[in-house]
Amino acid sequence: MTTLHNPSRLLVAFDDEHLVANAGLALVGVLSEKLGLERLCEEFVDVRPFPGRRVATLVHALVAGATCIDDADVLRAGATSSVLSHRVMAPSTLGTFLRNFSFGHVRQLDRVSELLMTRAWSLGAGPGENPMTIDIDSTICEVHGNQKQGARYGYTHVLGYHPLLATRADTGETLHVRFRKGSANTQRGAQRFVREVVGRVRRAGAGGALTLRCDSGFFSQYVMQACIDHDARFSITARQTPVIQRAIESIDEESWTAIDYTANGEAWVAETSYLDHRLVVRRTKLSDPRPALFPTYRYHAFITDREGDAVTLDADHRRHAVVELAIRDLKEGSGLEHCPSGAFNANAAWAVLASIAHNLVRWVGALGLELKGPLVAKTIRRKFISLPGRITQSARRRHLHLPTHWPWATQWSECFERLAKLPT
Repeated sequence: MTTLHNPSRLLVAFDDEHLVANAGLALVGVLSEKLGLERLCEEFVDVRPFPGRRVATLVHALVAGATCIDDADVLRAGATSSVLSHRVMAPSTLGTFLRNFSFGHVRQLDRVSELLMTRAWSLGAGPGENPMTIDIDSTICEVHGNQKQGARYGYTHVLGYHPLLATRADTGETLHVRFRKGSANTQRGAQRFVREVVGRVRRAGAGGALTLRCDSGFFSQYVMQACIDHDARFSITARQTPVIQRAIESIDEESWTAIDYTANGEAWVAETSYLDHRLVVRRTKLSDPRPALFPTYRYHAFITDREGDAVTLDADHRRHAVVELAIRDLKEGSGLEHCPSGAFNANAAWAVLASIAHNLVRWVGALGLELKGPLVAKTIRRKFISLPGRITQSARRRHLHLPTHWPWATQWSECFERLAKLPT
């Protein structure tokens, strides 16, 4: 092997101040500037001084793959800060900034998140007058140690927090997040959360019909009433209470309609009523190489006020599972898998910042790359963000040089041009 191709003979030096660690942050930086991220934080977030550049630093670090506050230091490597429109702050400053958050400050950050969504949707990322489906669920943010304020053991017997999340079904955007302590019941604050979510998307520009999908943790008359009050249809999994079981048992055998389900099982759908609403029931029977004398069925029911036949509604309700993909991407792709502070409100602010970073990646895909459907953050990061670059200056202009033969160079350039042409 020659010296040229022998890695052990390389001479390594960290001495180039013009290199950019994550040159694709230029895409996110342009979009953040167009949406006014820093200016909105300066106007609405009352955690002084300089809340705009601190929030922007944290959000862009999360976009670059940060999972803790110290990871924000990657934005200070080489000339990485040159592709952003704000001054990059030190991790020690960011930690102090988050610890100064109160519940009211978190609500101010919620307001910024809503305004960013409003502006992004007005530029073409929103549903407009088309129907939109909202998926609501809760998740566990696991922590370790006893120094995390509000972290408790819940029904999963895992130490952590138990936030509520609302996502947009067709894109995976995070529409709203509400941080809660770990011992919170799933339904705690659910009614108010539903009202807030519907209000946020209406103010952001969703003018079409809204449908809310939830699992059995949100099976409550209060949640259904919140949907009715705000003119949103609902599809909520029903718990197998004695009343529900009796309603299922009252269904005639002739009423069941066979549906396509799994390769090794059979399924049927039927419909009855509960509390003046439709109760759609799916029963399943998995194939058994040693079948029993009498078949054993499993039942899954959901209550809805939507129009349409039971088979179609059941198929759409099963698609509520996409919320798990959005939550996974929010944790693995935007930093919510870790709660970096011992203060509860600091972690609540971190959750909102993670949702903003999560959405920025999707808006880059929707507005710049013109991609449709849910995106995966690690895919966008690998192709369009985590690429090296080099800053030079010529004719009083800075030039960002990117690698030759980059497989997605054409898409990257077109994305940058589209984002740069967006109105401020």
